[in-house]
Amino acid sequence: MFRFQKEQEICNIAGTKIGGQPGELPTVVAGTIFYTGHKIIEDPDKGIFDRNTAEKLINNQESNSDETGIPHIIHIFSNTLESMHKYIDFICDVSDAPFIVDSSEPEVRTDAALYTTETGLADRTIYNSLNMSTEASEIECLKLSDVDSSIILGFNAIDSSLSGRMRLLEDGGGILDKGLVEIANYCGISNKLIDPSITPMGSGAGIALRMSLTAKARWGHPVGSGIHNAPSSWSWLQNKRKEDPLKYKICDIGSIGMQIVSAGDFILYGPMENAPYVFPLVAMGDIMVCEAIEDMGIEHSDNHPINRLV
Repeated sequence: MFRFQKEQEICNIAGTKIGGQPGELPTVVAGTIFYTGHKIIEDPDKGIFDRNTAEKLINNQESNSDETGIPHIIHIFSNTLESMHKYIDFICDVSDAPFIVDSSEPEVRTDAALYTTETGLADRTIYNSLNMSTEASEIECLKLSDVDSSIILGFNAIDSSLSGRMRLLEDGGGILDKGLVEIANYCGISNKLIDPSITPMGSGAGIALRMSLTAKARWGHPVGSGIHNAPSSWSWLQNKRKEDPLKYKICDIGSIGMQIVSAGDFILYGPMENAPYVFPLVAMGDIMVCEAIEDMGIEHSDNHPINRLV
């Protein structure tokens, strides 16, 4: 294993700490709820859903977190303002964990940032995301909000190489006038979570793992990804899934281990239903990394799974 020469930042988001040297802190994981096609949703536009099942999913994620020592975040997805407000209100009624606000619609993301500011929840909010498609109006809305945590996405549709992804963050890569890190600073984002972007298998998915190391060495900010999107976009595996769903599940959840040993500080693991399988895997990866750096002068935190499960 390794130790970065660059001082590694530790972000504290409503009491949840993310970052540091490999093996210092547990990996933080985020399960998604209210995603497109989620069976608990009755009306995605109005935000009507099965509240009992939703609460059970969140409680299950929290109990897995409590048992293993792996901190958790709730990843909210919505494509309407009405449903996003209802989802945020519900999450804050049943949990005190930080949460990610995510949408394919920019106006929903910015409205969520302003809504959490108005309701005093900005310190728990993680914006997803600042990226190559972020427009000036979105930047200004985020600047007006009190949200100070955001995922910074390294996806570069023009140049998906390591250099292209890094340049997008450094100077805009010829796409933006400024780099995404500088834009984040302008928006008042002090907790910068860098996501190198998982592209499909065969289209540079592995570059994200290399960028995880490069970005931590360059800036020292926490890094992580939704690495499960690589196997989910693998057409060969999708065909195998029809024959044996377990093959897909093993690759989907097993991919998390690759991000852990590539210095990942956080992981977006997909559907919250997978929590019972994800937390043991992450705990195992964290323990092995912790043991691997035992003689490097890196002290692990008191709540690390090595203190709970070994």
